[in-house]
Amino acid sequence: MVKELTLALLIALAGCSTARGSFCAVSSPIRLSAAAVAALSDAEVRALLAHNRKGAALCGWSP
Repeated sequence: MVKELTLALLIALAGCSTARGSFCAVSSPIRLSAAAVAALSDAEVRALLAHNRKGAALCGWSP
């Protein structure tokens, strides 16, 4: 399940689909358990962190 969620995130970040509305209107922070994060590859972790950092900068998300 974590792999599928991450794959969906990577596809969204790659811009393969077009969402209507601002990033803040169509996105939310991704929060996973420590066990789920441990199962991710380094690239998946980087993508997840990039998404959450973008949201923090643009939308004021907090950890």
